[in-house]
Amino acid sequence: MIKIIKAETNHAALIAEIGEKTFWESHGISASKADINAFVSKTYTKEVLVKELENKNNTYHLIYYNSKLAGFSKIVVNTPNNNVKHKNVTKLDRFYLLKAFYGQKLGLKLFDFNVAFSKNNQQIGIWLAVWVENQRAINFYKKAGFKIVDEYDFQITPTHSNPNHIMYLKY
Repeated sequence: MIKIIKAETNHAALIAEIGEKTFWESHGISASKADINAFVSKTYTKEVLVKELENKNNTYHLIYYNSKLAGFSKIVVNTPNNNVKHKNVTKLDRFYLLKAFYGQKLGLKLFDFNVAFSKNNQQIGIWLAVWVENQRAINFYKKAGFKIVDEYDFQITPTHSNPNHIMYLKY
């Protein structure tokens, strides 16, 4: 059974745990171990995530499969991007699924849920940044109708960044 819920501040520790694990799974080879550790230790802590969850602009969702946490997403409505000509667009800021749950169509369910949420907030599109070497994710987004509109350097640490595609889907 699949269940998607809106995350609350009491979910911060869960998101920190799964966020660190999924970031390692999806980006662990993109930088040195020290750089990845530095990134996750400042990004995926309970304290940082409590603040993010308290920020009303951020919306986190958790997806469960058979009562097990499988992944999460973070979206921010009304977040324009210089490469997208529209104002009423949503940023898909984080979208992660544990590898153990690949192939179950959970990513598609969570993605569709986020698009519906975005549309319900009068948005006309959604954009994201994805690491250029994450071909699995790029293929997923292209299949959903996203187009690459620009490039972006994602800062892992002050001395390391990863090249990313900016992708956009107009509804």
